[in-house]
Amino acid sequence: MTSLAIYIHWPFCKAKCPYCDFNSHVRDSVDQDRWRNALLEELEHLHTHVPDHIATSIFFGGGTPSLMPTRTAQALIEKVHALWSVADNIEITLEANPTSVEANTFPEFKSAGINRVSLGVQSFDDEQLKFLGREHSSHEAMAAIDSARKTFSRYSFDLIYARPNQTTQDWEKELTHALHYVDSHMSLYQLTIEENTAFYHTYKNGGFTLPDEENATALYMLTETLMASRGLFAYEVSNYAKPGEESRHNLSYWKGDDYIGVGPGAHGRISIGGKRIATSTLKSPERWLSQVETQNHATEVWQEVDSQTEKEERLMMGLRLTAGIDYEPFKASINEKKRALFIAEGLLENNPRILKPTLKGRLLLNTLTAELLV
Repeated sequence: MTSLAIYIHWPFCKAKCPYCDFNSHVRDSVDQDRWRNALLEELEHLHTHVPDHIATSIFFGGGTPSLMPTRTAQALIEKVHALWSVADNIEITLEANPTSVEANTFPEFKSAGINRVSLGVQSFDDEQLKFLGREHSSHEAMAAIDSARKTFSRYSFDLIYARPNQTTQDWEKELTHALHYVDSHMSLYQLTIEENTAFYHTYKNGGFTLPDEENATALYMLTETLMASRGLFAYEVSNYAKPGEESRHNLSYWKGDDYIGVGPGAHGRISIGGKRIATSTLKSPERWLSQVETQNHATEVWQEVDSQTEKEERLMMGLRLTAGIDYEPFKASINEKKRALFIAEGLLENNPRILKPTLKGRLLLNTLTAELLV
């Protein structure tokens, strides 16, 4: 049976972080019963298109899904089990913020069926947490990680680096401290400035600067060295894990497996009758809710992916994996002169069977993807 990853989007947050360009919204109140019923309704609708798949992962993302009632998470997990065959080792992840209020609900979420939690720590420096607009303190972050360790069999947390004025010495100290709290997985993202965020306007107006390319590269190289020294290896550009502890849900995206998206602004890629279908739902929470209640779903895009676009997507996602991807399916579409040049420049490994970026190449993935395809 074809594997299926299931993404469920909870779009609400207590506050909007200045760097965040995700589909997240602050609302004074949320009708929890309406939202639970609507998410269940859209899940049932999507099942009609991929009924014979086997669910291998569920990921509650956002927004801040740890703010949803645990009964909502439990109802959705139970619905997945009722609709699809489910893998024995299904991975069910909850994104959470490390405030004390949310950490206190971890035992309830475990009882609801969650078996992995991903914490948005972002920094262990209180001043930097204020800069990033986070509502927790470094003390709360450490307490939340401890709670996650005691509650779940698997947990991970995120950090953001390459922040304004951050030196390699600063990052080495912070990451070394963070590694005391790691179990088997961590995500480390360089700060990027996205349009339609508060940071974008501040940055454009000269409110702060980011490390230049040379310093950003040095920070990335240092990250690789420190993580590997603790037995955590990059399996994707920004994700590190001990062997066998990778996020199975995210690997589904990067490997080009089928996945569905439930909730406002959620995306999907599914295989139906030999065709690859791209889907997405309405982004506005209010419009999404209204349409699901009247039409059983809020699909805005249902489009067949043409062969060229599919190759571009699979190459773009696959090159993010440090293991690389099989070369043969792309052979007829690859610019061999560019491939040879990238190998000579040390951006791709010299492997006749695998397209695999080097450490240096991981820093230039957009260039590799854009120029490799004919």
